[in-house]
Amino acid sequence: MKGRWRFDEVSDPLVLAAMEAVPREEFVPGNLRAAAHDDRALPIGSGQTISQPAVVAYMTGQLRLSPTSRVLEIGTGSGYQAAVLAEITRNVYSVERIAGLARTAAARLARLGYDYVQVREGDGALGWSEEAPFDAIIVTAAAAAIPPALLAQLGPDGRLILPLGEPDGPQVLVLLERNPAGEFDRRDLWPVRFVPLL
Repeated sequence: MKGRWRFDEVSDPLVLAAMEAVPREEFVPGNLRAAAHDDRALPIGSGQTISQPAVVAYMTGQLRLSPTSRVLEIGTGSGYQAAVLAEITRNVYSVERIAGLARTAAARLARLGYDYVQVREGDGALGWSEEAPFDAIIVTAAAAAIPPALLAQLGPDGRLILPLGEPDGPQVLVLLERNPAGEFDRRDLWPVRFVPLL
């Protein structure tokens, strides 16, 4: 694996190959490129961060994606998580609240060959209803509560992963899976620290 990354919690070969394929140095500011392969979060501007690779790999692995999965990402940021998803499936939709980040990420993804990733500016808590249902939804910012629109846009047997908690309080990575009865089974996974969902 690149740099000092270790993914002890990840065994999915599709996820491991995706992490190896995506050049993380392309998704961080120029002055931080030397740190791009450290396993830590890095600032990307506008008060946002790019998540540490171990967390990206773990969250992606929990989605159990296949090449035909339809995935919604909330919080495009620099586009790094979207690129990892796009190495597994071409059906990636990403919503970013901050206009400048959305434009820059879309251009970066296209330049790197991920031009099939759909990026739009908008309120991530509302999801992307026109493209629903999704097989998987990944939220890369901490929400105080699970947005109801995202639950509504999750398809049968779908999986949603997000950090849940207040910005200045404890946060936990939560996995929700829609069961055959249409209800949601919840598992609390890891304590985490994410920027707040805007």
